[in-house]
Amino acid sequence: MADYNDREAFIPYRRADLIEMCIEDGQLAEEEIPKFREFCEILSAYYHFEFHRSLETLKTNFAPFDPDADTITRTQPGPEATAQMQTQLIDAFKAVLERANFQAMSQPDLAEVFKEKALIPLNTKVDFDDFEQLVCYYRGDTLRTVTLKRFYFWQEERQINTFERVVLLLKFKAAAHFTAKGQKLENLDFEPGKMYLYLYKNIPRYDLELLFPNVRVSMTLKDQLLFGIPAAGAAIATLVRTLPNLLLIIGALLFLIYGPEAIQQVGVNEGQVTNIMPILTATLALVVALGGVAVKQWTSYQSKQIKFQKSITDTLFFRLLDSNAGVFKALIDSAEEEETKEIILVYYHLLTQPRPLTPAELDDQIEGWMEKVFGTKIDFDINGPLRNLEQLVGQAQNDQPTLLLRRDQAGTLHLLSLDQSKQLIDDVWDNLFRYSGQPASQAERSA
Repeated sequence: MADYNDREAFIPYRRADLIEMCIEDGQLAEEEIPKFREFCEILSAYYHFEFHRSLETLKTNFAPFDPDADTITRTQPGPEATAQMQTQLIDAFKAVLERANFQAMSQPDLAEVFKEKALIPLNTKVDFDDFEQLVCYYRGDTLRTVTLKRFYFWQEERQINTFERVVLLLKFKAAAHFTAKGQKLENLDFEPGKMYLYLYKNIPRYDLELLFPNVRVSMTLKDQLLFGIPAAGAAIATLVRTLPNLLLIIGALLFLIYGPEAIQQVGVNEGQVTNIMPILTATLALVVALGGVAVKQWTSYQSKQIKFQKSITDTLFFRLLDSNAGVFKALIDSAEEEETKEIILVYYHLLTQPRPLTPAELDDQIEGWMEKVFGTKIDFDINGPLRNLEQLVGQAQNDQPTLLLRRDQAGTLHLLSLDQSKQLIDDVWDNLFRYSGQPASQAERSA
């Protein structure tokens, strides 16, 4: 069983397409095809119900932390119950992400990524101390070619690592934390103490920090120079043009402070500095000139800020797939698809093999089949689907439970026939809602 560092477990096909791919492989007899479809249909229905339970668990535990809640809470949980709900939510959330074949990114990993130069020309800073909980997962680490504008007409093509899906869960600390930092609560873009979830698509690896709602942005050194040098030049040119007025004002100040002798050094006479109207006129002209430069530079700075904000908005708005409670539904659907696809692949390859296989042989068989037939390289995780199939237990026969999949003493895998598998999964489905604990009778199942 090979281990690949450059592959992911994600299966990039829809479940319906994967079923057709198995059928088109040509290993099933003609009469087995409708039975295989029916098995896959009821298997999918069973796991849909199982994942619905997971969704309800997530929604229940998220309720006290939901910033978008539009329902009335009957009773507020106490601090101890709230902490327990938070722990259960985080654990269940991570479990769903892993079942959907997402990979975790730790806080140290994020901090390392943030050190790299982003595609959007900004200096950014994220304060991790603002978070009580931080969970980040990604799926689909691919290389994409992008065209970057470097300087006016000069463009550069560059390959960048892009995450096809990014999931972010952030639980902010209480209001006291932000008050202690001197921040006004009304100016925050988030609600302290609440939990925020985001699901994004196609995010460049080095722009991850832009996804955080507490990110602070500033101009890069290049932008500061491009802004500052023209501003300094404009100010100097203005001062040169208004130099006579400036000398007159300086002379007036020196006359008032030091007397008539001091004004000789700046080239003005006593008559000029004792006449108030020329001084007022010179002062007004200087203020207007310098004020015009200041207003122009401030407007230029504001335009630059708006451009930066637009770059961030484009990144977030056009790539956001879902947020907060909606993320749970999207991820549950993804996890359900992934888990069911894995089980179908395992079942199909065990069903069509001429001899029993070990788990390692089966893992290699599936990976080789995906690469050879469809040109798709995956790092298949054999343990999850085998565990799921082994947990499907039907009615007892001769005081022994019927197992859909079992292992012999040598570790090889043995599967029920297609007809027996259909019957077993049908029994499992029929007994899901029999809360009395009594199995359905054959007559009830036939009704």
